[in-house]
Amino acid sequence: MKAYVFPGQGAQYIGMGKDLYDQSELAKEMFHEANKILGFDITKIMFEGTDEELKETKVTQPAIFLHSVILSKVMGENFKPDAVAGHSLGEFSALVASGVLSFEDGLKLVSQRALAMQKACEAEPSTMAAILGLEDNVVEEICASIDEVVVPANYNCPGQLVISGSIKGIDLACEKATEAGAKRALKLPVGGAFHSPLMEPAREELAKAIESTPFTEGICPIYQNVAAKKVNDVQQIKSNLIDQLTAPVKWTQTMQQMVADGCEEVVEVGPGKVLQGLFKKIDRKFPTSSGEIS
Repeated sequence: MKAYVFPGQGAQYIGMGKDLYDQSELAKEMFHEANKILGFDITKIMFEGTDEELKETKVTQPAIFLHSVILSKVMGENFKPDAVAGHSLGEFSALVASGVLSFEDGLKLVSQRALAMQKACEAEPSTMAAILGLEDNVVEEICASIDEVVVPANYNCPGQLVISGSIKGIDLACEKATEAGAKRALKLPVGGAFHSPLMEPAREELAKAIESTPFTEGICPIYQNVAAKKVNDVQQIKSNLIDQLTAPVKWTQTMQQMVADGCEEVVEVGPGKVLQGLFKKIDRKFPTSSGEIS
């Protein structure tokens, strides 16, 4: 089994996608189409903007989505997944690449998701932190012991769990994690508490958009963040995608389930090699690679 995985927010960099634009007419057409759909020149920001411009949520999420989806399209016959998965935002890229969503609908949903999340962040100041070197259950117990909104948000790999919540809650959790022996408890430079109850207003807004968007059966199953197992049913895919905004990203569990299901190789499609690095935390010898233009 060969799985293709798609990265989420944090994988962006200035110049991303320029090689695709220069080498492929199809990529060029898709980038131009994206500018029209979004109503601003995202390609200019991606190719030659500033880090600050690219870090804006309304830019970051569509930019990573575009890089990943366009790369999957220009891979041509080299894109032959037995399964797909995406980390948080990357789940939308995976759904478009596997044919569940159209490019246009996927980009519109990602844009709506980004704007809804931005609004939720502005409504209530909040943040996230990475806890390194503790067992997941220890971090879960720390979160549960705090009388503030603070929850596990991203199970990235064994020994790396990102928590999400109120600023006070995250500060308290970082203190307790350090006392419990964490190697690091590092607050992240993010706009808010993604994958926590504080994203409920964004979840409600995105739910309406997802329910009114056509989804079709894809070319292969998708391993979703909420379920951490493969899903084929279109209505279940929609439901999981909606729940993803307030539920944790079970990436560790997803990778472990992929391996248990017989996955023998992983190809990362999108900017960077973050997900390949996370797979190596499970098994250093596990075959991983990056998607390439055919």
